[in-house]
Amino acid sequence: MAKEQFILLSFDVEEFDMPLEYGVNIPFEQQLQIGYSGLEKIKPIINTGKTPSTLFTTANYAMHFPDQIKDLAMQHEIASHTFYHSNFADEHLLQSKQKLEEITGKQIEGLRMPRMRKVDLNEVKKAGYTYDSSINPTWLPGRYNNLHLNRTYYYEEQLLRIPASVSPTFRIPLFWLSFKNFPYSFFKTIALHTLRKDGYLCLYFHPWEFTDITQTGLPAYTRRGCKEVLLQKLDHLITALSKEGTFITSQQFIQLKKL
Repeated sequence: MAKEQFILLSFDVEEFDMPLEYGVNIPFEQQLQIGYSGLEKIKPIINTGKTPSTLFTTANYAMHFPDQIKDLAMQHEIASHTFYHSNFADEHLLQSKQKLEEITGKQIEGLRMPRMRKVDLNEVKKAGYTYDSSINPTWLPGRYNNLHLNRTYYYEEQLLRIPASVSPTFRIPLFWLSFKNFPYSFFKTIALHTLRKDGYLCLYFHPWEFTDITQTGLPAYTRRGCKEVLLQKLDHLITALSKEGTFITSQQFIQLKKL
């Protein structure tokens, strides 16, 4: 009997501040509205009862749209994406956790740092998290070189770390930029190969990718294939992966690994 395989689908729910990185001013209200619109667009795809996902959410975003986040928490896991997307201090770890718990009425177990930046694991543990998913174990020019880190989940400082999935041999990253820029058939093939090899797949996207971001001043490789085209690709990918594995939240995954 083949071993059971799991898909950890996640979205970084945040204020859309990425244009600021490229010197493009975008009003805060517009950042929020684009994030909200994107989350509304993906809801029909993930709210099927068969695709529980993990929504790594900034407390800042959740405070502006508490009803939306509380509603999503009924089917999905809400985890922390710290308090603000572009401003971080260690105290934000606990503060974001507490605010998200206040809004959702549920325990917040997981953390993902914005832009996968490094974080002090002792501070993460002190804040009461049980897992961290802030690692992309690949080389991304201008961002990070994590080729020395474990490719699959592991414990560090008694905290479970769940890296974003990369291919077994060449560590091709299976994240949002790859999904947008690789041919769909190529991405799907690598994703299925990784799922079969590792027994699970950890994928992450952003809701704002599924909106019209063509006029936001971002580089072409970050805004390519947005809107309905990307929604259809995601729907096709979920259908393909569901034939070989079960969608579960990151929280459910760590419970399995504790057994």
